[in-house]
Amino acid sequence: MTREYISRHWESGRTEPSPFWLSHLATVLDCPAQLLEADAHRPEFLTHLAATSIAPVVASDLLSQGFSARLHSTGPNTDGWEAKLAQYGTDYMTQGAARIQQRLAADLVVLQQQLDSPRLWAVAARLMTLFAKTYPGKDGNKAISWYRMAAEAADRSEDADIRVWVRGRAAIALGYEGASVPVAQRFADQAMAISDRHSLGRLNAIWGKAHAAVIQGDSQSLRGLIDTGRREFDWSYSDEQTSDYAVPWWRVNVFLSLLAARMGDEKIAVRAQSDARRELPPELPRFATHLDMHRGLMLVRAGDRDQGVKLARAALDALPAEKHSLTLRMLMEEIAGPAKPVANNGRPEG
Repeated sequence: MTREYISRHWESGRTEPSPFWLSHLATVLDCPAQLLEADAHRPEFLTHLAATSIAPVVASDLLSQGFSARLHSTGPNTDGWEAKLAQYGTDYMTQGAARIQQRLAADLVVLQQQLDSPRLWAVAARLMTLFAKTYPGKDGNKAISWYRMAAEAADRSEDADIRVWVRGRAAIALGYEGASVPVAQRFADQAMAISDRHSLGRLNAIWGKAHAAVIQGDSQSLRGLIDTGRREFDWSYSDEQTSDYAVPWWRVNVFLSLLAARMGDEKIAVRAQSDARRELPPELPRFATHLDMHRGLMLVRAGDRDQGVKLARAALDALPAEKHSLTLRMLMEEIAGPAKPVANNGRPEG
């Protein structure tokens, strides 16, 4: 299949990819075939396809958009960018990474032409952090490089809270995914060294550091980090319930639920899952799936691997394909992977 054929037939709208080619595209793009089948009938399908598999075409479009904004001053002003930032925080929670990656890439191309103030660097840093989340943490070259660039952009903002938030968000993202754990720990340590002021960034960093500790088998540090994370939440909780930039009560309990499942501590896990479900907004079913999959991981840790994997797969399959996230797929890999027996002290062996 050549780029010329795709351009002549699919991009022109002359024909649509057949089920045969959709199945191959799903493999290349690492997404469910059903999602591509649904998207193939929408205008933005070809934009998404170009962005993920036809680099010369999408590079041309993005560069054109960026230069046009610069030449004609058509980009949003600072208030407009901050409004976009808020919208992306909500969109990420409700739509998932695959749905917003291309739109976010296009906005970042425009924004990079306007970075002439600390406030815009602050916006860019948070959007770049979100963009990093659209790549799996196990693909270190992409996700980690974006987190590092986001941290540098945050430093340009001259805002300590932004600098802490970007690094803390990277730490909890990588720690929760169980990917690049030493990097997650470094981001957490950097965030906590920048400022000891209570903040959402510091809250994320502490929980990211806790996940790094449990994965590394550091039970001595783990309990203290959980207690510290709980105390930090008392200072830094969010009233906002449905933004990726917020950490309300239900979300910190999602962090704790997975942490307890990895520890093999059923008592803490069950309590955290109950607390999370009680306040989880109904419009965020993806996070209910996280909690169900944590139960599957608990069964695996307890020695019932077959039932745990079965429960986790059933939970993931029950969620519509378009709401699947990279993090859920990585969690499924962790659950279905080689079993890690848990010692009596809650420390994973091996």
